Amino acid sequence: MSKNIVEDAAPLSDTAVEAEIRRLTRRSFATGAVGALLGGGAATWIATRGLEDGIQWPLRRVLRFNESVSQAIFGPQRLAPEFAPQLATDLRVNGRVGLMSAAAADNWSVHVTGVADRHIPLSAIRELPMHEMTTEFKCVEGWSRIVSWKGVRLADFLQKFGTPSQYVGMSTPIDGQDAQGNADRYYVGFDRPSAIHPQTLLCFEMNGQPLTEGHGAPLRLVSTVKYGYKCIKRLSVIDLTNDRPADYWAKRGYDWYGGH
Repeated sequence: MSKNIVEDAAPLSDTAVEAEIRRLTRRSFATGAVGALLGGGAATWIATRGLEDGIQWPLRRVLRFNESVSQAIFGPQRLAPEFAPQLATDLRVNGRVGLMSAAAADNWSVHVTGVADRHIPLSAIRELPMHEMTTEFKCVEGWSRIVSWKGVRLADFLQKFGTPSQYVGMSTPIDGQDAQGNADRYYVGFDRPSAIHPQTLLCFEMNGQPLTEGHGAPLRLVSTVKYGYKCIKRLSVIDLTNDRPADYWAKRGYDWYGGH
């Protein structure tokens, strides 16, 4: 019936069509203007709020809400897809904080601090069960690469060399000073469930080759449940703590949790 109504309606005159176009244009402009004003007002309001952990508090609280949602659906059984090794590609070097000095791989060790205090040589870490995975490495900037990794599970390391803690902080060696005179090092914080996820590895190799300096030789972290900025290179210190540890990019306005 509606089809017949359309067919039987008298065609609009050119004047009527032009009037309708003007009406729709005015309405669209008014709607867009209101939206822009509301959006601009919201942006101005957010920009004038006080800071909380480095960013305006409304933004920080949104990040914390996102974290609570991610934690609610998190579980060790939720594994990232794995791919055939031949699909692996080169990974770009993205950031060199903590990598400026050459690493002495021959006598490298990881210093476990906090509720434990001991140095674990790289040779002892290599004696843990080896695992390989070809997974998608995701950057918060929006790009991703399929990469093959070989190493040991952080969960196995913590079980053998650590003690129970709510959080795991990790950092590179202190690598001189930055422009402000602060110790130049990179550091991340993990909640315990993310640290012991089966796809969170301490890696020695990438795409079948030993890690290069730019990719964190001789030891780096890779986790499929986190964005790349949480996957610390040149791992030197593991801090076992019940206090939420500092995080390099969280102090600069990013999400502390860093999950995806």
